[in-house]
Amino acid sequence: MDGDSPKETIPTNLRLLLVLEEVAKAGVPVTPTEVNASLELPKPTIHRLFATLEEEGFLQKDLDGRTYSPGPRMRVLAASTMSSLRIRTARQAILQRLSREVGETCNIALPDRDAMLYLERVETEWPLRIQLPQGTRVPFHCTASGKMYLSSLVGTHQLRFLNAMELKAETENTITDRDALMAELRDIKRQGFAVDRAEFMEDMIALAVPILDPNGRLMATLSFHAPTQRFDVERAMVFLGALQSASSELSLLISSTDEA
Repeated sequence: MDGDSPKETIPTNLRLLLVLEEVAKAGVPVTPTEVNASLELPKPTIHRLFATLEEEGFLQKDLDGRTYSPGPRMRVLAASTMSSLRIRTARQAILQRLSREVGETCNIALPDRDAMLYLERVETEWPLRIQLPQGTRVPFHCTASGKMYLSSLVGTHQLRFLNAMELKAETENTITDRDALMAELRDIKRQGFAVDRAEFMEDMIALAVPILDPNGRLMATLSFHAPTQRFDVERAMVFLGALQSASSELSLLISSTDEA
């Protein structure tokens, strides 16, 4: 036993938690070897831990077949943490105030493996509104929230991700050329917001900004969408400041909960 390193004596259940912690801290898909650079466990052990976490749904292999991302059970855990009664009440208040100011439906969405997932939603009071309820999954490449998320990915991972995606034309405005989409993602990253110009649904526009975690990484997105009968992109941009202010409040809410 004298030859064992301290990290080799960590109980198995704690090792699993440490692996999940390292994956969450990375913020991008990672390999077992990359995670093990900090844990320093025996190679068979780290691969066995990844296999267990994948089998139980806490991790899943990414589209490239090499790297791992949070699986459905880990995402549900994160969403449940964000949906605790105290934080959900405060989050709803922020969304409701924003929706009243903009006059349209506002959403918080989380990145899932192959789509954005609507976590929270406050409906507009207009009779004419677009039905995208809580729990709806929408594509990455043709929505404001999805493009906002894609723009946050680091270069090589973003390229692998885009190469594995089907850029399906949802409308005549959908960007289906990878080079054109990458150019738009560079603009989005630089400007800090994303626009859906009727790319996902005919006669709908949307504006999205990031909600950041305590490390300054995109954790979720905040957006509003509206029928083109009431809004165009120019009018949507009038409310960019309000959207960014609400996003900052939500980011602080997450940070204060993390420190509590």
